[in-house]
Amino acid sequence: MAAKDPTVSGVSGRYATALFELARDEKVVDAVKNDLDAFDTMLAGSTDLKRLVRSPVFSAEAQSKALTAVLESAGIAGISANFLKLLTANRRLFAVTDVIRAFRALVANFKGEATAEVTVAEPLSDKNLDSLKAALKSVTGKDVALNVKVDRSIIGGLVVKLGSRMVDSSLRTKLNSIKHAMKEAG
Repeated sequence: MAAKDPTVSGVSGRYATALFELARDEKVVDAVKNDLDAFDTMLAGSTDLKRLVRSPVFSAEAQSKALTAVLESAGIAGISANFLKLLTANRRLFAVTDVIRAFRALVANFKGEATAEVTVAEPLSDKNLDSLKAALKSVTGKDVALNVKVDRSIIGGLVVKLGSRMVDSSLRTKLNSIKHAMKEAG
């Protein structure tokens, strides 16, 4: 399955595929996805956790102890916790965000969903997220899972990547287009 989806490759793809197959066999795909989403949210909101995950300075033992405490406080247990501990023991915790992204792609494929990478300048309201999902569903004919990333440098608008297609309606891109047009005209 990993070979069919170009977003699921390399080390992170192999780990994600192994986790997905285990979760599918145990019939806990949604629970594992929810746990990984919770961990990803915690990671995005904590510079200390990012440092723990990404820094090669911490020993595997120190990473493992700290990660165990974080997982217990977050209520993440079972397959998800064991998997994150395995990444730590194998010194691959730095790749956890790529593994989570690949796992989400596998889950979406399994459920017949499409996954869109959406970049916005500011967080979207639930109403706007629902509207975006509905618009993408009307284009693809599938339910669309959104991976939303905030990047203030795009100034406004949004960038949507869905499979091999990309729509860039960011203000930064529009301003650059105007700038180039003015250079050519002058």
